[in-house]
Amino acid sequence: MKAADPAEHRPPGHRTTPPNTAPAHSAAFAADGGAAFAAVGGGSAGCGGAAGDGPVPGGAARDGVVGGGAGAGPAGRGLGVAGLAGIAVSLVCFLLTALLGPSVFQPELPGPKGQPPFSLTAHPSPYLVIGLVAFGTVVGAAGLLACFLAVRRGWRVRAFPLVVVGMLVAAAFTFMPPVGSADHLNYASYGRMGATGHDPYTTTASDVADDPVIGAPEEWRHTPSVYGPVATAGQVVASWAGGDSVRLTVFVLGLENLLAFGLTGLILYRTARDRAGRLRSALMWTCNPLLLFHMVGGGHNDVLATAPMLAGLVLCTRTAGGPARAFLGGVLIGFGTAIKLPAALVGGGPAWTLLRRVRADGSARRSLAALVAGSVATVALAYVLAGPHSLDQVERASRMISLATPWHLVAVLHVPHLRTIVKIGWVVVMIVLVWALARVLPRPDGPDERQAEARAVAAALVLAWLLAAPYELPWYDAFGWAVLALLPWSRFDLLLLAHTTALSLAYLPARGPDPARLPDDLHWLISVVRSGVIPVLLTALLAWALWTGLRARPRRRRPAP
Repeated sequence: MKAADPAEHRPPGHRTTPPNTAPAHSAAFAADGGAAFAAVGGGSAGCGGAAGDGPVPGGAARDGVVGGGAGAGPAGRGLGVAGLAGIAVSLVCFLLTALLGPSVFQPELPGPKGQPPFSLTAHPSPYLVIGLVAFGTVVGAAGLLACFLAVRRGWRVRAFPLVVVGMLVAAAFTFMPPVGSADHLNYASYGRMGATGHDPYTTTASDVADDPVIGAPEEWRHTPSVYGPVATAGQVVASWAGGDSVRLTVFVLGLENLLAFGLTGLILYRTARDRAGRLRSALMWTCNPLLLFHMVGGGHNDVLATAPMLAGLVLCTRTAGGPARAFLGGVLIGFGTAIKLPAALVGGGPAWTLLRRVRADGSARRSLAALVAGSVATVALAYVLAGPHSLDQVERASRMISLATPWHLVAVLHVPHLRTIVKIGWVVVMIVLVWALARVLPRPDGPDERQAEARAVAAALVLAWLLAAPYELPWYDAFGWAVLALLPWSRFDLLLLAHTTALSLAYLPARGPDPARLPDDLHWLISVVRSGVIPVLLTALLAWALWTGLRARPRRRRPAP
């Protein structure tokens, strides 16, 4: 199942392997997918009885929390402080990249300069901004890793200050132009089409090139919208507010993303049962520098789908409410699906647990029917209102293979019937991976056993899609971070961190080399890193996930976050 993104339909060569073709270069990198996860400090979250299944050390307090890090040893406290410092440095690098103004990472925004978002016009060197983002990505990932390891050694800090800092950074990003890709120009274009009476599912930017907003995209100019109806509705609202100013339209789109990002963080924070869980929600989402950079700083609308998707999952996995709660949860999941199709995956968690009980439990049958009815009715209504062409691009998008995925290594072999092989292959791999991950992902102790299983199965579905799909971009990982934050600490946090970091380094930036004016001596970032190093690394991560899930005994339930 593919996410709706301009990068998914007839994308240019900087992101995908064109049908039946492959670049002349070959992979030149090898990685051991398991080495990074062989030892997790403090040994609190292994898999299937391996080292690391014990409780978090450090003399937990009554609510399972060591207040202020008092239970952590010097090494744990040092790791925690170093981790927070790394996150801070990372965010400074990302914010500075946005503040400097138009560059290889930031397309210029047409519109009056007195309108938000604001930036300098320093015209920074491509080498400077790429260096800033690459350094920020590595330091931010290292900071998160240090914090994860410190928490497992008993280190604790108050989560609320981290949440406040994260939201302040998110607000700062919103008031500066998006960086990393040019997708926000497409969002503004499609919104303007809808606001001026054009059908964004049949109209392209080149069809109305003289319009100051519709004609603004630098890529996908011949591609109708691939976004869900609810996403398109949000784009139309932004266009109504922004008028004929690309700059102001993009700013309103950024406000929508900021609201969705904060709502997702609030859901995770309020769902957590104790201080340890709230700290986890802050590190996994609100103060996660990679997510802040891609989801808010990059202006990607995946975050719009994350909030209702997560709310629906949480609602469906509460113990009280019966069919009414299941119906409302289904509506929310359907709402997210009408933004990005893969949001439907989380509905598989509660649906699976209800399906296993339908023969013996009448309430389970009613709840399952309500869940399905709520989600299907919402998606159907949205697409009916959007018109008959709203699904035209989905099948075409499903044929694409991005450069920075394991399937690109298959594409370069020039095998016959490549698209058919990939379509069948990735679905088979995903099914096996879902089964393997669902066995070993940790279950929280808070909900009852069935609801805990529903969250774990939902996380398994999302993680399996992220690891196995033939088309992935770094901001797609937002779904995984949000759902995994509902589970206890485990090695799979590190797996997702490695996945997001690798994809982030693959897209420096996620713009075509020509419109970005990428210097010729930096094209190796595409031909070597994106097309060779990262696919091999992600293949190793996929193999590690399969090996870990298939060899391990099912996980025991552990304290909920």
